[in-house]
Amino acid sequence: MQLIHTDYAPKAIGPYSQAIIANGLLYTSGQIPLTVEGNIVEGGIEEQTKQVFANLKAVLEEAGTDLSKVIKTTVFLKDLTTFVDFNAIYEEFFNGHKPARSCVEVARLPKDVLVEIECIAVI
Repeated sequence: MQLIHTDYAPKAIGPYSQAIIANGLLYTSGQIPLTVEGNIVEGGIEEQTKQVFANLKAVLEEAGTDLSKVIKTTVFLKDLTTFVDFNAIYEEFFNGHKPARSCVEVARLPKDVLVEIECIAVI
């Protein structure tokens, strides 16, 4: 196993790693819309989703992979009524690539953000 850390994504806010490589796969921790400095991105689901993807891209890049090699995502939304707007941004970042995905509404996310995404990617 190899722990992954990049200074281009927010530091873990608990006892976990940004990601781990095991058996040729990268497993990311859930990314929320925090800047590198640890500030929550203001705005709605679109702005927060864009920041989550910026964080995921930084972690993937540090591990030597990218969004085109993501095989599974798990999405946590605070409110499923934002699904259509979220999905439009999600699709932009994957640019035609369609990894397997689960998407669920949750009662609460860390720091009361609107979205959290974790993924699994091939190295």
